[in-house]
Amino acid sequence: MTLRIGTRGSALALAQTGHVADALTAATGEDVEIVTVTTQGDTSRESLSTIGGTGVFVNALRDALLDGACDLVVHSLKDLPTAPAEGFTIAAMPMREDPRDALCASDDRSLDDLPQGARIGTGSPRRIAQLKRIRPDLEVVDIRGNIDTRLRRIDDDLDAVVLAAAGLTRLGRLDAVTGLFDLDTWPTAPGQGALAIECLDDDESSIAGSIALLDHAPSRWQATAERAVLRRLEAGCSAPVGAAAWLDDEDLVLQAAVYSLDGTEMIHLESRAEGFSGDGHGRELLQAADALGVSLADELIEAGAADLAPLGGAA
Repeated sequence: MTLRIGTRGSALALAQTGHVADALTAATGEDVEIVTVTTQGDTSRESLSTIGGTGVFVNALRDALLDGACDLVVHSLKDLPTAPAEGFTIAAMPMREDPRDALCASDDRSLDDLPQGARIGTGSPRRIAQLKRIRPDLEVVDIRGNIDTRLRRIDDDLDAVVLAAAGLTRLGRLDAVTGLFDLDTWPTAPGQGALAIECLDDDESSIAGSIALLDHAPSRWQATAERAVLRRLEAGCSAPVGAAAWLDDEDLVLQAAVYSLDGTEMIHLESRAEGFSGDGHGRELLQAADALGVSLADELIEAGAADLAPLGGAA
């Protein structure tokens, strides 16, 4: 049996899907074929909020599953909408890569070392707000394109860019990093650094079971809590919201922040839940992680988060 894995055609998507393919072969002994799927998010140069948000990377991959062109697909979890999709299931989340954001700047400079009025590139409203909060003098430039395209703009028309450390790691480009932002002061996109392996939930073969061998419980707990914050807030890709979860012994710690678009205001809260230990693949701990995220989102709403950013969940 050959397992066909659908993926976007970007260098990063192919790299991370290659890691999944190797892991599947090692775990199951099955041959694997990678099927490249073109999405609207890959062909458009407009901002994500203009063309419909992160879902533009997902729909074509799901269509490929429905059409039988592939048996499973690999998503960057932060691209996956938080609402459940009928007919599909996330069969596994492999061990998460570094969820932090990374600064890539000319002359090996840190954020503090950038000159007054420096031009820094990012396409994320959250990162814009976080940058403006720390350095209101910066000129933040909206950029799109793959990692190499963004890095080439350093020393061309930009002084620096902010990228996900996970993508740089998977592409072997950590040499470009001049600084990493701490999660407790700079929470990132919910699910950043994690992958979601998705298949049809009515599949009667052993595909879902084979994929489940790659599931990493702590990564799923963390991502579940973070994405529950986003889901409860009903915050789209244009809302400056960050969330970060990690394990502290057997406690799942979750921090989340909502920013005003200009970064001048912020609500940043933390909560934790106990009992996250053992093999952890059961539904009970996933439900507890989800409840932690929902509870923290409710606290953010009560603290006035809807006054800072467009949040449908606070209506």
